[in-house]
Amino acid sequence: MRRIYDSQALKRDDDVFTPRERDDAPEPAAMRSVPGESLSRLLVPTWLRYRALTVTVETPESSYPAGTDVPVKVTLRNTFPFPISVRTRTPRLWTWHVDGAAEASRVPESLPDEERVYTFDRGERKQFLRRWTGLFKVSETEWEPADPGEYTLGAYIDVADADGKGLAAETTVRIEPE
Repeated sequence: MRRIYDSQALKRDDDVFTPRERDDAPEPAAMRSVPGESLSRLLVPTWLRYRALTVTVETPESSYPAGTDVPVKVTLRNTFPFPISVRTRTPRLWTWHVDGAAEASRVPESLPDEERVYTFDRGERKQFLRRWTGLFKVSETEWEPADPGEYTLGAYIDVADADGKGLAAETTVRIEPE
């Protein structure tokens, strides 16, 4: 290509479709954008930020035989056409639970009291796939199987009173005896 331009073969004064030489005019600088967290914090009231987010929990079946893994799909979605961010109580942004046991663990865990910001772009949907093995963690090295019966699988964004703010969801599955 360089030979063509060096030979002046493309330069014609009477043709309007010949390529032009670049002007030395400066190109426009990139538009600066406001971070979603700042925009959300400054312009959107906290109660409206909570209303913008939805949480859903789904399982493919409502009943599983004992010893079978239960796939869980958690979907977090911003329903508004602008970015939304919420502050979480701990570094864990969201979590799932089985009958109130976080991540199917009955061993208490201690998380630092550090706030984090969970940001969603406009209309963004975040999906997470988890698998409950039908076991509960009862110590650092021991797991026990769940008895046959109904169990509530849920998920929530880690804010104070997530259930009251609509940032939690649950579904029920039944573990059938073998």
